[in-house]
Amino acid sequence: MLGAYSPAVSREDASASLGRRTWMRKFRFHLAALVAILALVGAACANGTTTSAATGSAGTGVCASVDTTGTDALAAICKAGAIRVATDQKYKPQSWYDVKDNQWKGFDVDVANEIATRLGVSAQLQNQDWEVITAGSWNNRWDVSVGSMTDTVPREKLFEFTPAYYYTPAGIAVYSTNTSIQDLSTDLDGKKICVGASTTYEDYLKKTLVLGAGAPKFDFVIDNPQIITFTTDTDALDNLALGDGVRCDAAMTATPTIAQYVTDSGGKVKQVGDPLYFEPLCIAFDKKDPVSNTSLVTAVSKIVQDMHADGTLSSLSEKWYKTDLTTSSASG
Repeated sequence: MLGAYSPAVSREDASASLGRRTWMRKFRFHLAALVAILALVGAACANGTTTSAATGSAGTGVCASVDTTGTDALAAICKAGAIRVATDQKYKPQSWYDVKDNQWKGFDVDVANEIATRLGVSAQLQNQDWEVITAGSWNNRWDVSVGSMTDTVPREKLFEFTPAYYYTPAGIAVYSTNTSIQDLSTDLDGKKICVGASTTYEDYLKKTLVLGAGAPKFDFVIDNPQIITFTTDTDALDNLALGDGVRCDAAMTATPTIAQYVTDSGGKVKQVGDPLYFEPLCIAFDKKDPVSNTSLVTAVSKIVQDMHADGTLSSLSEKWYKTDLTTSSASG
């Protein structure tokens, strides 16, 4: 019985075949590596972690006089050339990540960049859930929160705060066609109010809000609201925009956030009434940071004071809010 026919293979053919197989193995290896790199880049973008375009020059600013062989947080930041900043990528116009431009934008972003520049480093912005930030115990995952955090008495147990860098008014939004909610001291009693979780707005509705020393005084005027919490203030406004009373009767957040949402949503919601209170917003540092951040708090506090004195904060407030919210007199 004849065996199966097997054509002769020349050395050249064998060499070419081996070369093709080797090339294909290399191609598959490089393709897999490229896919892995793209996956890592995609994950970083999803987490909103980027290095800001605004950077300080090595050997300039505060870091020029810092001993980088030290073991505290400021020394580590100066040695690394970057400060890790936690903020919220869905809090327009304070901070948000513009996917079209692949850039962070907003008032808090500009403030963080300016602080980094005056330190002499770059700002590495990280998107973090507000509930995670305000829970404290960051375990050195980031150095500072530049995210419009209100100085409250309970938070003072968890955080060190700089002096206030601006004061924001807290307001109420309703659906665009709503006419039944006008007097905030009576018309919101018992109503469904959407609000961001772990915010001072939620605390206000629960009547547990206690602002830090020197904050403008206020009264609790809403009784027995049905509080509905969401991950972010923007999510609360999104649910209000579904229709009058569909998910909630009103939403509570900062008035600049309401104003921005009115524009972005094409007028699906509107603000009603005067601000309920004004709150001092500060840069925050974790008291339980495993590395001492005392010198960092001192340095950034001085920078905030300088930015007030030279008009930088006022200019940024005018840029993003069309008004100067950087003094307590803004609260009237």
